[in-house]
Amino acid sequence: MKMWPLSCATPVAYPANSVRVSMPSVKVPSSSQISFQHNESPFVPEVVKAVDSLHSEFRAVDNLVACNTSRVLKAFQNARLGSHHFSGSTGYGHDEAGGREALDQAFAEIVGAESALVRSQFFSGTHAITCALFAFLRPGDELLAVAGAPYDTLEEVIGKRDSNGLGSLKDFGVEYREVPLAEDGGLDWDCLMHALKPHTKCALIQRSCGYSWRQSLSVNEIGRAIKMIKMQNPNCLVMVDNCYGEFVETIEPPAVGADLIAGSLIKNPGGTIAPCGGYIAGKKKWVEAAAARLSAPGLGIDCGSTPGDVMRAYFQGLFLSPQMVGEAIKGAFLIAEVMASKGYKVQPLPRVTRHDTVQAVQLGSRELLLAFCEAVQRSSPVASYTKPVAGSTPGYASEVIFADGTFIDGSTSELSCDGPLREPFAVYCQGGTHWTQWGLVLGEVLKHI
Repeated sequence: MKMWPLSCATPVAYPANSVRVSMPSVKVPSSSQISFQHNESPFVPEVVKAVDSLHSEFRAVDNLVACNTSRVLKAFQNARLGSHHFSGSTGYGHDEAGGREALDQAFAEIVGAESALVRSQFFSGTHAITCALFAFLRPGDELLAVAGAPYDTLEEVIGKRDSNGLGSLKDFGVEYREVPLAEDGGLDWDCLMHALKPHTKCALIQRSCGYSWRQSLSVNEIGRAIKMIKMQNPNCLVMVDNCYGEFVETIEPPAVGADLIAGSLIKNPGGTIAPCGGYIAGKKKWVEAAAARLSAPGLGIDCGSTPGDVMRAYFQGLFLSPQMVGEAIKGAFLIAEVMASKGYKVQPLPRVTRHDTVQAVQLGSRELLLAFCEAVQRSSPVASYTKPVAGSTPGYASEVIFADGTFIDGSTSELSCDGPLREPFAVYCQGGTHWTQWGLVLGEVLKHI
């Protein structure tokens, strides 16, 4: 009996006693008719060159993914995760099958915290951070931002920008100060050494760069800052805005002394499939206090319904997160390498160790910022036919433009970019379910800037 090599373009030999069904013939295109031949790349030359030069960086990211996947897997096993945890709940959420408890337990173990609150009822990362801050602070206390100005959406929460009497921390009598960044864009360690006052109740550390042209903070740097803060005032609580930092390193801020961390599930820890929500994790006492801000004092953490399909997506997204974050990091390496080769300033610099998933590119003009975002939108799987338009957005002081043709609205972990329409006209790129997506997007970007 003659055997044929198995492929979609060749027949397969059948045994003599088998029943054969007549199938219509299929015309197989010749190699010259196939869109991408073996020697043809879907990437522009600049991207091909960058990919060839990033082999060691990509391999290091794969090792990071393996380490972080291992800790997620261990946490799921310790929580004895089963399919019954995906059933969800309705109404008050009291009749819940244990999924909420298992998710909180696993998440806490993954980030090295005593406790965690992972809920669909958090609207955004800003909402989760706000609940944490209100858990810590009371009238007469002081909030100290130790990494320069916080992200734009926290300005009205703090009262740095007028909230029109809607209940900012300033409205409740909480004072606020900032420790400016050093000239190199990092923390000003000399200034921080003497920054705390007796009534400084909370120190806010923003791990990612936000809309500032600065370095993102490593977990070790956060740990060093926490030690410095606690030495000056042992009663000062430390809150870390952990957005964009999850799974970029092998440990998270609670492991180095953070009292609370908070973030969004449509960023890193949602694995590109969590449809909504956020989290708070840290010391048990303060997680419970933050839960009372999310709901109400006395209701605790055992309430609030979550549909079963959402609960399953949370577990699955959390399991996928290390891999998705790894792809986003590779994409960031690629963006930095390509855009720097074209003469643009980038932050972080090419091939520098990453501490978040954000890659900033300084474009220098409104026109180039708009053109970059339009090119990204055209290359997106959703709403590629639309043109992003800069405008005012709730929570932001400046006009902002967003390119986010994502399956989940606002899911920066899928692939997106955005930036405020102000000097130095920098675009902030995030996410990507695979680095090749950014490879294709950069081809479109380079045509138009």
